[in-house]
Amino acid sequence: MRHKVPQFIDIEDKIFGPLSFRQAIYIAGSVGGGFAIFVGLEKFVPILPTIIRFTLAVFPLAFGGALAFLKVNKRPFVYFLESFFVYTFKPKRYVWKKKERTNGDARYIDHDMKKNIVTVDEQYIPKISRSKIRDLAWSLDMDIDKNK
Repeated sequence: MRHKVPQFIDIEDKIFGPLSFRQAIYIAGSVGGGFAIFVGLEKFVPILPTIIRFTLAVFPLAFGGALAFLKVNKRPFVYFLESFFVYTFKPKRYVWKKKERTNGDARYIDHDMKKNIVTVDEQYIPKISRSKIRDLAWSLDMDIDKNK
């Protein structure tokens, strides 16, 4: 018996009309933030003109719209912001510090075991260039095509 395999599993369900749940939350939050700025500025700074309050209230709306609808490199804007902040605030200088190994370490090698390790002489290791590997891969592909 055959079953259909779902095709578009990475697409979010549309719950609120044309918006997914996540998009609706972003839009609702940005509308609430914009309204709070518009009304809050009126109460705390009554001499501020309406056009300036409206201009300042547009910024949260634009940010919420970007979170809901904008895609950067075919990925949601939220992932772009996350990558930006991780890159910005993580240290970019990596300093290697040698750690002493203990018996509890899985990579610990006993000195007696080091003596029993066999070393391979350089002359027995074949030298393979990139072109030889490419030729081998091509010949293997040709053998697979012949077997079809």
